[in-house]
Amino acid sequence: MLPTFVIGLREGLEASLIVGIVAAFLGRQGRRDALRQVWIGVGAAVVLCIAIAIALKVLAAELPQRQQEGLETVVGALAIGMVTIMVVWMRKHVRAMKKELEGAAASALATGSARALVVMAFLAVLREGFETAVFVLAVLQQPGGGGTLPSLGVLLGLAVAVLIGWGIYKGGVRINLAKFFKATGVVLVLVAAGLVMTTFHTAHEAGWLNVGQGHALDLSWLVRPGTPLASLLTGVLGLQPQVVVAELVGWLAYLVIVGAFVIVPPRPKPMGAKAGPAHAEAHAHAQAQTQTPLAAPSPAAERR
Repeated sequence: MLPTFVIGLREGLEASLIVGIVAAFLGRQGRRDALRQVWIGVGAAVVLCIAIAIALKVLAAELPQRQQEGLETVVGALAIGMVTIMVVWMRKHVRAMKKELEGAAASALATGSARALVVMAFLAVLREGFETAVFVLAVLQQPGGGGTLPSLGVLLGLAVAVLIGWGIYKGGVRINLAKFFKATGVVLVLVAAGLVMTTFHTAHEAGWLNVGQGHALDLSWLVRPGTPLASLLTGVLGLQPQVVVAELVGWLAYLVIVGAFVIVPPRPKPMGAKAGPAHAEAHAHAQAQTQTPLAAPSPAAERR
């Protein structure tokens, strides 16, 4: 339930933030007509996301066993790629998100058409909804990931995200987005690392991955199928009772590389840093340009 709750909360909040910022901007501008069109775009994206989720679930259930393993591998790989791109993108853009969105909204209004705003809201909800559908489906396909609790978790996460987004839109909720996305990013990296292990396992079952299948770890003493602890460890971390070399290497590599990227804060660029001769020359030229009016008054100024 925890992984799907975090997925629903984070993905839902990203979409809610984008829609909320655009809606609040339109409200301040008095453009209720454009705001109605934005809500239409949001509703259309939600309906399309639900249809995609249902289609993926039906497709996975109707395939033969070997093809199911192949589909689970593809879905797992998509989910891993999506969460990685999302974590990297959000780390770089979270602080400037509001300014960028309001700038885009202002540009759209300046053209006299709200169509760009509708497309922006539609694509934001569609992207986050598709990522949620794929990621949740990948988690549900893990051993111990089925049942009603994971589905309830994603619904609760989405509900909380919508409430937070509504509060931000109304101006009554303030949260530190950088800290929020960093904390949820850590949880998602743990879940995605587990998906790496599960995806490697299903790839072997589908006959796509036959290297690195030597025995690496025996976790049967910890991950006992049928127990609540096993469901937690397998559903959240992707741990299996018997771990092979390829699964262990993939799990550790993803956890260390992407986890370090999320946890370690970015180093600020020094103001006087020099990237090379060309940069140094350009920097010196810029300094000369800015200092020229102070160092050498113009002839017109001397005559005055």
